[in-house]
Amino acid sequence: MKQKLLCTLLAGIGLGCAGLAQAQVSGNAVKIGVLNDMSGLYADIGGPGSVVAAKMAVEDYLKASKSSLKVEVVSADHQNKPDVGSSIARKWYDSDGVDVIVDVPTSSVALAINQVTREKGKAFVNTGAASSDLTGKDCSPNTVHWLYDTWMLANGTGSAVVKSGGDTWFFLTADYAFGHALERDTSEVVKAAGGKVLGSVRVPLATQDFSSFLLQAQSSKAKIIGLANAGGDTINSIKQAAEFGITKGGQKLAGLLVFLPDVHGLGLDKAQGLNITEAFYWDMNDGTRAWAKRFAAANGGKYPSSDHAGVYAGVTHYLKAVDAAKTDDGTKVVAKMKELPTDDPLFGKGAVRADGRKIHPVYLFEVKKPSESKGPYDYYKTVQTIPADKAFRPIDQGNCPLVKK
Repeated sequence: MKQKLLCTLLAGIGLGCAGLAQAQVSGNAVKIGVLNDMSGLYADIGGPGSVVAAKMAVEDYLKASKSSLKVEVVSADHQNKPDVGSSIARKWYDSDGVDVIVDVPTSSVALAINQVTREKGKAFVNTGAASSDLTGKDCSPNTVHWLYDTWMLANGTGSAVVKSGGDTWFFLTADYAFGHALERDTSEVVKAAGGKVLGSVRVPLATQDFSSFLLQAQSSKAKIIGLANAGGDTINSIKQAAEFGITKGGQKLAGLLVFLPDVHGLGLDKAQGLNITEAFYWDMNDGTRAWAKRFAAANGGKYPSSDHAGVYAGVTHYLKAVDAAKTDDGTKVVAKMKELPTDDPLFGKGAVRADGRKIHPVYLFEVKKPSESKGPYDYYKTVQTIPADKAFRPIDQGNCPLVKK
């Protein structure tokens, strides 16, 4: 009513009301900060490609919606260090006018950004980090967890491997929040299915030599060596396991978080047969293929990871919410993101739950044999589609304080 009255008064003196819709957008612009690993072991998964994806989302959204929003994308490298990530986030929020931070692989960094974002009343759309605690005990009214999480990975890949006979496990675990959460969640799945966990070893992030850790896994005699790591660590551990003859000796590797760039880096000869749980693959349908082709053209010919797709979709939904809420206040925008249904060409129709968890179908893939691939990036075949209501932890089991009991 007040806005209508103001518009009437403005019209009476010959002024328009078009600008009122964005009157509550600070600085008359929305500023998106892409924060990730730009040059280290996770750079191919997110890195500069996530900046490409964010800019594509902005361009596509503004064109399709005819929105009058002014949007800027900035980026920085958190170096996989929580203190570096927190420092960048505080500067962005306090001095540089950043409204939302997106991507943020490395769960220890994401958990830190989660806290800073809540303190500052901004928004965080996480796609790169996996810890299910982000929608569990550490859930926040300012955070949306878009892509995958450790519960999803454990109940996708972990469950499938146990069902196929892999009932004894030994974990190679990245020694930080992500690895610990992935080992925890997968161990629960293995035990619930009647399997046993014979042991684990914690491996420092960005380790180059996995020999001593692999020998411990080998001596455990476990049927499955669970790789609770990601990116360059996954690639190195799989390559070195092959060099040690571990898989030839009868033990199998379970890559619990493997991305398309990882398979590309490994080659099908080493990656073939791996079970992988993903929320996105470029070759799913005409919409994903068309988007991936555009992305690759802007990304030096490299096809998108699921993280890149998540950044694109998450930024798109964030901008829709800003327009709908008529503000860039982070708490209000995230509330609007939960209120609005999600719908985009990469993930289809879905929703954001009260705990911040984005819900969508998830797919169990098997990496193709070299003879089955028709060319570069033609790497996956679908084993199973896990419906959205089964793919993620039930909302009442995460201990999120935002969920009403």
